[in-house]
Amino acid sequence: MTVVEVSRIRKSYKGDHEVVKGVSFSVNSGEIFAFLGPNGAGKTTTLKMITGLILPDSGTISINGRNIKAGSAVLKELGSVLEGNRNLYWRMTSFENLVYFNVHKGTSLSEARTTAEELLVKFNLEEKRSVQVRNLSRGMQQKLSIAIAMAHKPKLLLLDEPTLGLDVQATVEVISLMEQLKDEGIAIVLTTHQLDVAQRLSDRIAIIEKGEIIKESDKDALIEEFAQNAYQIDLMEVMSKEKAALLRQKCGAEVNEKSIKVVGGSSVLYEALALMQPDEIKQIERVELDLTQIFLRLTGDTVDV
Repeated sequence: MTVVEVSRIRKSYKGDHEVVKGVSFSVNSGEIFAFLGPNGAGKTTTLKMITGLILPDSGTISINGRNIKAGSAVLKELGSVLEGNRNLYWRMTSFENLVYFNVHKGTSLSEARTTAEELLVKFNLEEKRSVQVRNLSRGMQQKLSIAIAMAHKPKLLLLDEPTLGLDVQATVEVISLMEQLKDEGIAIVLTTHQLDVAQRLSDRIAIIEKGEIIKESDKDALIEEFAQNAYQIDLMEVMSKEKAALLRQKCGAEVNEKSIKVVGGSSVLYEALALMQPDEIKQIERVELDLTQIFLRLTGDTVDV
């Protein structure tokens, strides 16, 4: 079931500076959709349009088949944790935050109290019930923010950099929490610069650059697409700096001492081999690129491996 449908939305600032250029995508229930892009690509602006914080200049956004312009009743179908926004009151306790924000969404006080107790248990925060937010760890604060976003039982959750700044243990806990919500049928739109997190969690991926989606695909299909055309060439000796520079320029190769990686199929492979002569080759094998390498290639960057 489609939970959110974004169709050809556009947004400009200061007259002619268009930051979102005809973006379209949809997300189904029980699906994690990774919305990725460099800084300034239009990710956060797109999320803010979905939440109704800003209005698109054109295009439509629907949640459960209803245009968000219909008002607050539609927007209650979503929860969000946006980086840089005030998601918590620091001098209130975990329990008080859960109750306050849920009542603010229109829930009765008694129901909000009951839900708060349930969420503290579900999110493993019951021991922090009476602790002020300012005294919680960064990971606990993030878990509480997600709990608050889910308190009114929305069908759609928008998460902007949910693991940013967390230590390893807190990151694992937040990832596990997102997997749990997905299993419960929640549709999740995730933005992150931690592409290993996106690779682990996402079902589908869209990459946005300069306000336009340049690639949208099922995650496994995207990785398979690039794996079919990627080769690693191992050498017996370290390649000269001049030859390495030529391979980067001509073939977009990634060079790391005795290892060269090229992407682009057999024609690029043969060109690289010709440029490498007479260097002695140890082995050639087809390799799988990870999401980080794929992202950097699609956005025009390169990375050494």
